[in-house]
Formats: sequence, C-alpha cells, structure tokens
Amino acid sequence: MSVRLSTSNDFSQIIDKYETWMFDCDGVLWQGDKLIDGAIQVLHLLRERKKKVLFVTNNATKSRRSYKTKFDQLGVEAHVDEIYGSAYATAVYISSVMNLPQDKKVYVIGMAGLEEELRDEGVAYVGGTDPADKTLEPFSLETFTLDPSVAAVVCGLDTSINYTKLSKAFQYLTRNPGCRFIVTNEDSTYPSAHGLLPGAGAVSAPLRYALGKDPISIGKPAKTMLDCIKAKVHFNPSSTIMVGDRLNTDILFGQAGGVSTLLVLTGITSESEVTGPNASKIVPDFITASIGDFRSATESFL
Repeated sequence: MSVRLSTSNDFSQIIDKYETWMFDCDGVLWQGDKLIDGAIQVLHLLRERKKKVLFVTNNATKSRRSYKTKFDQLGVEAHVDEIYGSAYATAVYISSVMNLPQDKKVYVIGMAGLEEELRDEGVAYVGGTDPADKTLEPFSLETFTLDPSVAAVVCGLDTSINYTKLSKAFQYLTRNPGCRFIVTNEDSTYPSAHGLLPGAGAVSAPLRYALGKDPISIGKPAKTMLDCIKAKVHFNPSSTIMVGDRLNTDILFGQAGGVSTLLVLTGITSESEVTGPNASKIVPDFITASIGDFRSATESFL
C-alpha cells in the first residue's frame, strides 16, 4: 500500500532518506510550457541539501541540449549531463548496443531532437524531418526506391506523422532482411498545458498492427534507459527515488530498477487509479498531490 505524504515531517523525512532524485518532467515539473507551482523551489531545496538531481524523460522530440533550453526558459536549473531522454538513450542503444555498422543507417519517424542525438552518436539516418516525407501526396510503391542500407526503423513522437512515413517504415521492416523495429518509448499519451494528446506509442501503433509484432522499446519503463543512466552516473538504488506522474512508465521504471517511487497527481495518473476499487497493480511507495508539496519540508529545517 502506498504511503500518502501529508505533513511537513513526512516530506522532511523523505528528503533526508534519499540522496539521488530522478524526476520525470512532463506532468511532474511542468505541463506543456506551464510550470508546476513550487517545482523550482523544491529542486533548489534538494540541491541545497546536496542531493543528486537527475531528469529522466520519455520525451523524444528534444535532444538533451534543446531540452536544457526548455529548462532555462522556465527558470529551472538543469545541466546537460543531468538530463536523460529517450532520444539520447535510443541513439546510445543503436551506436553502442546494436553497434550499427558505419555503412548502415536508420529510417526515422520522429523530430529534430531525435535526429540531433543520432548525429551526436555518429548514427546515419534518413527520413525524420526530411521535407520529402512530409508530402500530402498519396504514397506509391511504384515511385519508392528501397534503400538497402537501412538496418533499423526508429519511431518516436512525430507531430507530422502521415501515411508516407508509415509506408516507408513498413517497407524497410518487411523487405530489408534483419531490419530492427525500435521505438523511443511507448507512452500512449502525453500531458500538454491544455490537456492530453496522443504520445509516441500511439504513433508507432499502426506499424505494430501492420507488422503483427512488438518493437524494441528504449524509454521508461524499459531497463535500457536505466542502463544508460548507470553508465554515466553512480548512484545507490537503496537511496534513490523516482518521481513520476504515470504508473506504467515512471513508477514501473523505478520498481524495475530497484529504486523507491513517488507518484504525483499533476499529470496522467489520478489517485483513484491507485486507491480505488479498480486500482492498478502498479503501486508506488509514496503519493503526494504535487512536487510543490515538498516546500512544507522547509518548516522542519528551520
């Protein structure tokens, strides 16, 4: 059963207990371009207390550098080496785990941030933001030329998704021998400032249905994301806590990595999904309404 945090002493004890704090971003620190009330103050409090702060996001539309720009614009302190996104983890997986040969490339359904991380890892790609793939003209196999060097299809959130992109990806996955199907994450939705929108999982769903098989998923809750962090940051799982707003990604990710979990209710998951009669089997260690609630812990430090 989850512990509902409510008093200043509750929040103070949690801060004392954990040395490494992993935060999801969308729905935890902000919604779209709107900050969650108190998020900046709480992050500042944790840094004052010498805690290690990491940002672990399934957002694959931005590279770590461009994601830092968003932090800067919102006034949130963050450093590039503290940011771990599914676009970065995907690029690392392709370059270091798959060991994609230099003469091979990937076909991208995704946005500029994913392309930037692939470039930084030395991974060649086609598709993505290529204007040729944004056409509204009907896709025709008669005029399509298969690139035999495409060894993987990588699918992330793409707000310009169309039939042409899905068709090209399908051709590579069915006609290029051994072509791998990789998704940056499987989030069905994501929280914008004005409500929920379809996520990367929804973008890849047509391909999964057409192929009749599941892809390799890189982002939360997959262990691949945690392995990416472990390769760069030393932390003790027993003194680490994952803060998120979604049970089947953030909380499951923390549990799979053997770290404690805290659910906030400012994003995807409602409290009834944890405590109601049809409650999920994914149970966080702690629940609080908002990350801003931790501001009350300052009363215990005075």
